[in-house]
Amino acid sequence: MIKRRILYTAAVLAIVGYFIWFQNNSITVTQSEISSSTIPESFDQYKIVHLSDLHNKSFGKNQRRLFRKINKLQPDVIVYTGDLIDSNRAGDEAGLILMEELTAVAPVYYVSGNHEWWSGTFSSLESSLEDIGVQVLRNEHAVLKKGNDKMYLVGIDDPAHDGSRAERETAEEDIVQSIEGLEKDSFTILLTHRPELLSLYAEYNFGIVFAGHAHGGQVRIPFIGGLVAPNQGFLPAYTAGKHDLNHTVMMVSRGLGNSIIPLRLFNRPEIVAVTLKAD
Repeated sequence: MIKRRILYTAAVLAIVGYFIWFQNNSITVTQSEISSSTIPESFDQYKIVHLSDLHNKSFGKNQRRLFRKINKLQPDVIVYTGDLIDSNRAGDEAGLILMEELTAVAPVYYVSGNHEWWSGTFSSLESSLEDIGVQVLRNEHAVLKKGNDKMYLVGIDDPAHDGSRAERETAEEDIVQSIEGLEKDSFTILLTHRPELLSLYAEYNFGIVFAGHAHGGQVRIPFIGGLVAPNQGFLPAYTAGKHDLNHTVMMVSRGLGNSIIPLRLFNRPEIVAVTLKAD
């Protein structure tokens, strides 16, 4: 009887342990399509892979499991929206390994998250990223070209870079700086860490916004959504998926790693793949 109870207990613990491991290490790919008459014709079927919030996590040796899934998607461009590193854990090796691998797949564009600024090591990280071929966008824009058409890719620093003002005020000033010189009525994509500022992004008529930060709400409750997210509190509005406001579509990544809260539940690490459709 005692041996049977021990076996049952061991089996239950093994199942629970595997479930927790699976929830935090099994990568899912979320594929979406965004249609718009303002997407340039040459960018029809253009594929964007969106990553966020690695927080120094490793998915196999040299990020092999994560890299294989991304490579299989054959993206035209890869965008990364902050928290590559974690301010609570020293080092940036896991993130830099991933980013260097990805530069062999497609052009990689990156913006900072709050943890990069909290760590106090952003300057050295930025230099390392640029050395391996990642294009770091800091309150500026880049041009994506295909055929005879082009789109703009705007990237802003996380508001944590300036702790002297309200975050919305900082973000707006950074947006204004980043869009200077853009052609009027051009299709523009924004890379930002913070999804909770969607109303601000919509004011500037970005076609698509890519954001992270919310970690999918950490614990996802079926039919309800995320439980808690930084800067949004309990039952947050923007934790994952597609959100529309006026003419702006925001795609929120659930992210890849963990930080202050060490576990995910019903919220597996996520790669977001978006295919553009020119209507």
